[in-house]
Amino acid sequence: MKISLHSLRTLLTFCLAVMLLNSSNCLSQTSDKTVSLVVPLAPGGIADITARPLSIPLSRELGQTVIVENRVGAGGAVGMAYVAKQKPDGNTLLMALSSILIIPEAEKASGKPLSYSMANFTPIALVSADPTVLLVRSDSPWKTLNDLIQDAKANPNKFSYSSSGVYGTTHVAQAMLWQAAGVDILHVPYSGGGPSMTALLGGQVQMVAQAPGVQRPI
Repeated sequence: MKISLHSLRTLLTFCLAVMLLNSSNCLSQTSDKTVSLVVPLAPGGIADITARPLSIPLSRELGQTVIVENRVGAGGAVGMAYVAKQKPDGNTLLMALSSILIIPEAEKASGKPLSYSMANFTPIALVSADPTVLLVRSDSPWKTLNDLIQDAKANPNKFSYSSSGVYGTTHVAQAMLWQAAGVDILHVPYSGGGPSMTALLGGQVQMVAQAPGVQRPI
């Protein structure tokens, strides 16, 4: 099933950065220990499809094997919290999205214990910065954003959108858009960009926000 990419508007920016546990130690280039590059979301999303090819030249430069490890849950908070608790020895890296900044603030606002603190991490490389785009199936009745909004206003809570998890980048982008438009659309969270795209393809939801790399056919 083809997906039509409507040139709606940029919602948020997907920023992917490699984060190192906060430490005075640098990445070792002499250790024979495997380096773990943790992706806090499910396979198939932008963090995952960026981390896997990145691990190859990274292994070569470090002289160590770099493996990609998916640790999913809570919109990425589970994987980020896991990395925050590891030894700051340079052998655990995090492929972080911009949601790494959102989640602690959301937890503070809701009175929840913090899963992690930004003080736990040191950014070492900005890998990419992509726009977030809104997608619907090509067989949908909407050809413009205005078509979608007007239909949603006339049919409150009839439609749903998927995301990579609560407070994740794609959730926040869409929630901001629907709030600004004054429409009620059901949020259906998944464990990553891959599963949320599959939900759109399978007709479980009517729309999703993604990085361009996820929606583009291989």
